[in-house]
Amino acid sequence: MPHDPHRQFDQTVLDMIEHSPVGAVPFTPAYRDALTRLYSSHQAYPNADFKDGHVTARSLARLPSFHANNLAALIGGQIAPDALEPNASIFNRYVQSLPDVRRAKAESLRLIVAGRVAHHRAKHGVVAAHDPIHTLILVPGTGPHPGLPGNYLYGSAFQLHPDAGSPWAVHLHDSDDGAALFDSPTMDMALTKLQEVLDSAPFNMNELAALGFRFN
Repeated sequence: MPHDPHRQFDQTVLDMIEHSPVGAVPFTPAYRDALTRLYSSHQAYPNADFKDGHVTARSLARLPSFHANNLAALIGGQIAPDALEPNASIFNRYVQSLPDVRRAKAESLRLIVAGRVAHHRAKHGVVAAHDPIHTLILVPGTGPHPGLPGNYLYGSAFQLHPDAGSPWAVHLHDSDDGAALFDSPTMDMALTKLQEVLDSAPFNMNELAALGFRFN
């Protein structure tokens, strides 16, 4: 295996990022070159919580992902889709995982990330129609723009319309307009792809091309 002359210095830079409270490194040509290499190899990302800071993939790998707590039961055919943990509850667990100083910012994004509470239309006490199934995930990572507080991407698997034979989709988003999209003809395929995303975290969204995602 060829010797990498930059390996030791790059590892030092990763250690420096992790030991800095704001993920900072000196702004010199040698450190900028190291950051370029680390970003290219997906070992470091922009830090969503500190402007001009960085965060390492190995530190993000220690963070939890958030999804419906009974997602495995749905994948295994043990529950119906409408029995999934609500998005608001999933989002609550994400917020509670953050340091106190990050929670207000995260809460300000609740409507964008978790959406509104579904209200089923009823007539004479009978539900007339159901909103399409939509289940939220939050995973450590980054995209074309930094992630949400705590360095999280958010996304979902969802029906395109409420009919039983509806196609599905899986979407991932950063804090701005970066999006990775996967179209699926069935719920089972969408949930399998969702599980692949969860298993792959942390990542830069551009790495999802290997899983068949397209980008906006």
